[in-house]
Amino acid sequence: MNLKFVGQNLDVTPALKDYTLNKLERISRHADQVISATVTFSVLKVQKKAEINLHLSGKDIHIDCVDNDMYAAIDCLMDKLDRAVIKYKEKKQPSRETPEIVADTIKETD
Repeated sequence: MNLKFVGQNLDVTPALKDYTLNKLERISRHADQVISATVTFSVLKVQKKAEINLHLSGKDIHIDCVDNDMYAAIDCLMDKLDRAVIKYKEKKQPSRETPEIVADTIKETD
């Protein structure tokens, strides 16, 4: 996975990078085909904003979150990203397949 950190109106510290990497490990459990991710940190007067562009095979996901604390914004961002990746994975799986067990029990009762 290619990972890029960008800071707008702020310097990206190693502490922010480490914290974000630890949180991204949770996402990598759900998304096995992550191609690249770009994390952008910015300061808007008093509020801090964290954004991510996640490029999966077949889909691009863009999430952003604004909070008064940068670490709280990262937590909110990862929660939203986790839900979006799970939703994408559920949509990707076929839902109309008939289970083999149901077909076998019908044959035995005849």
